[in-house]
Amino acid sequence: MNIAPIYIRRIGLTAPGLLGWQNSMAVLTGHSQLDQQPLEKYKPRFLPANERRRATQMVRLAFSAAEDAVGIDPELAKDMSAIFASSGGDYTIVDQICRALCQDDKAVSPTQFHNSVHNSASGYWGIAVGSRAAASSLSAFDHTFAAGLIEAAANLAFDGLETLLVSYDVVPPEPLHGKRHIEIPFASALLLSATKTDDAIAKLTLSMDDIEGAPALSDVKSSSAGQLESQCCLPAIEALRLLNPAARCLPLLEAIANAKTANIVVNAAKHKQLTVLTEAC
Repeated sequence: MNIAPIYIRRIGLTAPGLLGWQNSMAVLTGHSQLDQQPLEKYKPRFLPANERRRATQMVRLAFSAAEDAVGIDPELAKDMSAIFASSGGDYTIVDQICRALCQDDKAVSPTQFHNSVHNSASGYWGIAVGSRAAASSLSAFDHTFAAGLIEAAANLAFDGLETLLVSYDVVPPEPLHGKRHIEIPFASALLLSATKTDDAIAKLTLSMDDIEGAPALSDVKSSSAGQLESQCCLPAIEALRLLNPAARCLPLLEAIANAKTANIVVNAAKHKQLTVLTEAC
């Protein structure tokens, strides 16, 4: 299955050692070493004070990448679609609610309940930018980034509205971490357009293949599930890719940073893989 080409206008990025797209370019091109310092608590610029106080670590992480992609003007995002993709939602809030329900009074904080839904980041974003455009929240476990990119491409083909794809996951607390091994917080944001704009930085052509019928590529390796996925060229960035499902975007971002033409393979389902041809604009 082939999907019409789409264009990346801007990118946002937040991870230990990758603080903002512009600041990360030197690391992704190999001109600077990756320094994995812990992330500081992010203060979303676009959120009103009341919502900012209630925003969780996960919401703040999503906003850090989204605001990096959009820039200083929230008006830019007012009329664009948004897709917020997280493999498991807010693990910290899930943990707190489960602990509360284990107590005798089973009292759940209203703020925790307010933040417990999977689309909390999407809701905060709509409030922050005053958007009335369509917004989606999706999850596909380890295939969430691929699912988000496919959803974004479908949106662009259907209505042509510029789309912001935000992919993110936080580190679960124990005991959830014992079952869901996400080791670092990670978030990326792609501001996507159906047409080439003056500020476009990359053209993406997407295709979906069955694993059995997928073409052999030189830049892929087996994943833990036995499927093939592209790996990063730089060992330090490749190590990050394996620490968070949202970081499956890193081979694509590395290729874009280096202005390379490359086929990037991302697992999209048990027997499906998404191939993304990226070309510099």
